[in-house]
Amino acid sequence: MEKFYTNQVWFDDLLPEGLPIPSSTLLSGPGGSGKPLIGNVIVADWLRQGGSVVFMSLQYPDHSFIIAGLKSIAQLDLYEYADRVAFIELDTTLEGMTEPAGNHFKANVVKPQVWDTAIKRACAMVPEEGPGILIFISAINILLFSPTYGRGILDIIKTTAQEEKVHTYLFSASTTAKAEEIAELEAVVDNLIMTYSTKAPFRLYMQIKRVKNVPFISEEIQVPFSADVLISVKEVADHSRKRVIPLVSKL
Repeated sequence: MEKFYTNQVWFDDLLPEGLPIPSSTLLSGPGGSGKPLIGNVIVADWLRQGGSVVFMSLQYPDHSFIIAGLKSIAQLDLYEYADRVAFIELDTTLEGMTEPAGNHFKANVVKPQVWDTAIKRACAMVPEEGPGILIFISAINILLFSPTYGRGILDIIKTTAQEEKVHTYLFSASTTAKAEEIAELEAVVDNLIMTYSTKAPFRLYMQIKRVKNVPFISEEIQVPFSADVLISVKEVADHSRKRVIPLVSKL
């Protein structure tokens, strides 16, 4: 197993021997607490070190929000890495998937039978170089609101998190709703990082709870993101609750 460093002192100090890869990591905590921002830090350095990234950002209406987020958080211009990124965009109106348009396509990944196929297609769209392929799936709790498919998709995600991996998986999930189901995922991922935020002043905190086969420091730290950035993340979280969750709840 290889090790990955983000080159961000506040993160790497907690993992003196690096993050083991390939592995599965879950960023878990209340909604709007800034989990995708920590994910963006990992993504940015993954790309800078020659790897590829597949994005499945369930809370965003399109991938322009990802591009803007990486620019503001990590000063990374995603357009410079266009040949090493692929986007899976959630579309609950589809039976399956659309054909790729450039480096993105739409898929109804609420349905378990679409999940694996969409990830395999996206991985085939990018090179496997450097640290390999990172699959970043954010706001995964959104899928659990489906009364028909929620249980099935959770079981598939848990299997993905536990099995021997070719690629590295990074999940983020809100515990504001579906906390019991997210706790099941927390129990089986290789690496678990918990987050929470305060409102006055607006600050983000994280703590590493578990890492597979390497030492780590479990000290809680304040993540050095500005209040303005954290507020923008909360606004996106509010958007997903108002727009995306009702659509998934109909499936």
